[in-house]
Amino acid sequence: MELTLYKREMKGSWKLLVIFGAVLTMYVAIIISMYEPDMLKLLDSYAQAMPELMAAVGMTAGAADLLGFMISYLYGFILLVFPMVFCILRANGLVAKYVDRGSMACLLAAPVRRSAVALTQAAVLISGTVLLVGYVTGLELAVCQSSFPGELAAGELLAVNAGLLCLHLFIGGVCFLASCAFSDAKYSVAFGAGVPALMFLLQMLANAGDAAEKARWFTFFTLYDPKGLAAGEEQAVLFAGLLLAGAAALYAAGVAVFCKKDLHI
Repeated sequence: MELTLYKREMKGSWKLLVIFGAVLTMYVAIIISMYEPDMLKLLDSYAQAMPELMAAVGMTAGAADLLGFMISYLYGFILLVFPMVFCILRANGLVAKYVDRGSMACLLAAPVRRSAVALTQAAVLISGTVLLVGYVTGLELAVCQSSFPGELAAGELLAVNAGLLCLHLFIGGVCFLASCAFSDAKYSVAFGAGVPALMFLLQMLANAGDAAEKARWFTFFTLYDPKGLAAGEEQAVLFAGLLLAGAAALYAAGVAVFCKKDLHI
């Protein structure tokens, strides 16, 4: 890994991290504050009135505790989509955008191997993903302790968010591989954004009703089971491990592709 390049690219990540962090702060704080009897009844009435729509975005009624409530209203849409968009935007800017603009030559002009450049860019995306999920975790713990002291099972939340990190590292791996594989930024975005978006759409269809339930077997989002992780189920832990292994394979493939591709520089 090239330290100077890493520091420069991390500076480029801060603006996005601040923006996404601010948006997630708002949503997390608002959703957790709704955990009180009157609001629970209102949300449950929405779920009964629009069951398919609410189910499509992973929102289900009847949460038994604070963590169950958070899983129902944060982990079916908000904490899946926003970090995913961060991965899509940042991955494209780390490799494909340089190649598309013809400025990759500047990165490779120094006596640094291609593999070092690729590994550094991968480390930047991984670091950003870890920072974003880590921030959300700390925020949830702080807001829950402030608003509902003693009601959150912190260990279970950490297990849920460890799985969330594995999922977003996998998504980041898909985006990074696309960024390394395509020299044109528009194709990198089309593939890097298109695959996760399609997978999420399939997950929404599977959640919405029995007719499309089989769609869940065609999307990697199925491997993330927050309720199972909270309960300590072995299958949920195994699935999270598969996502992490898949992420490692995707990042490795991206580095290998970048090292062998013709950059025309």
